[in-house]
Amino acid sequence: MTSLGEGLAARAEAMVAIPSESRDEEAILRAIRRDLPSAFEVVDDRDSVLFALPERRPGALLVLLAGHVDTVPVAGIAPGRREGETLFGRGASDMKSGLAVMEELADALGSGELSTDLDVGLLYFGREELPFAESALVPLFDRRPEIAETALAIVLEPTANQLEVGCLGNLNAIVVFEGEAAHAARPWLGRNAIHAAITALAPVTDLPIRDVQVDGLTYREVASVTTIQGGVATNVVPDRATAHVNFRYAPTHTPAEAERRLRELLGHPSATVEIVGNAPPGLVPSGNPLLERLRAAGDLAVGPKQAWTPVAEFGLIGVDAVNFGPGDPEYAHREDEQVEVDALVRSYEVVRAFLEGASSGHAG
Repeated sequence: MTSLGEGLAARAEAMVAIPSESRDEEAILRAIRRDLPSAFEVVDDRDSVLFALPERRPGALLVLLAGHVDTVPVAGIAPGRREGETLFGRGASDMKSGLAVMEELADALGSGELSTDLDVGLLYFGREELPFAESALVPLFDRRPEIAETALAIVLEPTANQLEVGCLGNLNAIVVFEGEAAHAARPWLGRNAIHAAITALAPVTDLPIRDVQVDGLTYREVASVTTIQGGVATNVVPDRATAHVNFRYAPTHTPAEAERRLRELLGHPSATVEIVGNAPPGLVPSGNPLLERLRAAGDLAVGPKQAWTPVAEFGLIGVDAVNFGPGDPEYAHREDEQVEVDALVRSYEVVRAFLEGASSGHAG
């Protein structure tokens, strides 16, 4: 293992060792602040956020390296551990490996080892794994309007070192079906809420995957019934059923348009639809020279983000943002969550080459 790989692996392992489930991010934010180079001034460190900037230079464009510090619950995953060139543990992929890359770059910038024509800010935030209504970024943007001056935000989400632009919107609804209880031997005396649910949810379950093209990239719109509950006993016609429906929609739609579409699909007379979350899609940045500079720095493959990420929140304030990080999304949230040390090195080298205005020297 190279010295760079060893350093990145040690940083990531230390990050994984700090529990940081959503709403409990204080410990990891303290550790990050403790290790922050003095060249960065902390300008906001409340409400699950740590935002630091260097001394701004006249005419220099601002680039933000951004990442969430929280994880999904640890559940049954074993404590973090290294086995050869692989690091295991909650957050290894999503996204403490990305945080380790941010720290290594911050140290290189702070020591002067890495020079760039760009001003580089660091943004660490919590509550990303929670519903959009609990976002820590949106209140930060209200407190710090200067963030809107950012020329490009690089969110080090797990992308397996591919450049992923835009993201799907994420709409969640609770659908309640009311019926009338009766004995199962005489169902005509009641109204079966589960039968109503089966009928009403059929347009969702039968909905084909819809491919949407945006700037040559294909986003796949999908809807799923993710939970369903109903019934009190095997001999009782159920008088109530509840389902959760998730709709992932393309960047070509607004949140209001997506909500109208879902309500049309669920337009059964016995159904009551409550929208419980609607995170907007991330727009696809186009014509941003820094985006091309990043792509060229690592000869990166460019694809769509078939999920939701905080790039959408940056889009709300007019900031172009992209996803690029070392974790493999296939391992995110799994019990065998992991990241390869080589992936950490690759991310570091690409972002460093981008900041230096150079090429990392090999294809993605």
